[in-house]
Amino acid sequence: MERALKLIEDGALDIGSVDQLAARLGVGARHLSRLFANHVGATPLQTAQTLRIGRAKRLLDETTLPITDIAFKAGFGSVRRFNAAFQKLYGRAPSSMRRPKR
Repeated sequence: MERALKLIEDGALDIGSVDQLAARLGVGARHLSRLFANHVGATPLQTAQTLRIGRAKRLLDETTLPITDIAFKAGFGSVRRFNAAFQKLYGRAPSSMRRPKR
């Protein structure tokens, strides 16, 4: 589990699939999903999404990068998916989360 989480943190599911991650770990995708359900309480994809949103939130708070750059640096495949994930989780656009400039 630790290795799987580390690989996801490092972006394994930003560019690859759960099947590829499972093969890399030497297990089947269904078994990996069961392990995540039992130990994490979420699927590997949900875990990756949570980590992406966390990275994006940190970048919003700590940088002045454009929203587009933040979306891709956080691991999202498109700005549309980035905006949709933020809207679903926070009920507002990522730009509204940005701290005001001083």
